[in-house]
Amino acid sequence: MMNTITAALRQHLPFSLASNAASSTQNHDLTPYYHDHVAAITGAGSGMGRELAIHLAQMGCHLALSDINAEPLAQTKALLVGYAVKVTTTVLDVSDNKAVEAWADAVMSAHGKVNFIFNNAGVALYSTVEGSSISELEWVMDINFWGVVYGTKAFLPLIKNSVKQSEIDGGNKDNKSRTFKEHGHIINISSLFGLTAQPSQSAYNASKFAVRGFTESLRQELDIQRCGVSATCIHPGGIKTNIANSARGNDSLSELGMRIGPTAISNFNKFLKFDAKDAAWIILQAAATNQRRCLIGNDAKMMDAVQRAFPAHYSTVLNRVYKLSRQLKRKKRAIIKQPNMANTFDSDKKAQRF
Repeated sequence: MMNTITAALRQHLPFSLASNAASSTQNHDLTPYYHDHVAAITGAGSGMGRELAIHLAQMGCHLALSDINAEPLAQTKALLVGYAVKVTTTVLDVSDNKAVEAWADAVMSAHGKVNFIFNNAGVALYSTVEGSSISELEWVMDINFWGVVYGTKAFLPLIKNSVKQSEIDGGNKDNKSRTFKEHGHIINISSLFGLTAQPSQSAYNASKFAVRGFTESLRQELDIQRCGVSATCIHPGGIKTNIANSARGNDSLSELGMRIGPTAISNFNKFLKFDAKDAAWIILQAAATNQRRCLIGNDAKMMDAVQRAFPAHYSTVLNRVYKLSRQLKRKKRAIIKQPNMANTFDSDKKAQRF
């Protein structure tokens, strides 16, 4: 029993048997799961969305890409030239329900089926609760949460129907042992901040916690239906994307002693260390292996472990860890700046011998 519990917890720790999660996933051939299927991706103009598109194209998966910005979306499509897949693009605001529904219909018309939806588009807001306006809160929720809801609602029936068309007739229609030639999956991007709350991130936290609850409930319903379609909630940590550069903020952060403006963006970008290409591959493996949720990066795994161990006091523990880390870094820099005292001492001893 103890071994089982230990094994279950180990996956949430910031270290694992595999020293590099990204490289370990590269050893798995995901091509059979995605080849000759159709994937729709929001936020495909950059970051993880673009990398998901490239990986999928390499595996022979046809693509329906969308982004709110036309130019980066076109750049992503240009990167896919030469792959034997069909690629369609749509400039899309995911906060517009009617537009998302129209896009889903267009994907079916252009591709004839759809198997996967990656609800990836997202934005960030830096503000205190008191300092944020209702319109700012609505902006975050409309994209991060409602965009996921709209994408899920528009594509889920289409994905279920596409998979159902591939059902293998085994003579058993009791819905308990159904098999399908094709796969179907909903992949919703939550965040590390869908696991723990942070000051200045109330709107972002709210949206990503909402995505988590929405997706976990959806997953349970799909498990019960045994329809050949499933769902995975993704919790990335600090991924190197453009989200910090496109974030909005206001002066209320100064009340928390936090910096604002370009300096704040620059500092936040320093925490975005995990390569988007590797993150995209981990996401694809999570869907192909039907994981309920997927943590990406040691920061996400560490904070998830702390939250599990200290559910009511994790913020205090994390603050102490952060302060200790800063102290150790300062001491390390001070040591590096000092002359090598050990070498000086050895030289003095040698001088005394002579």
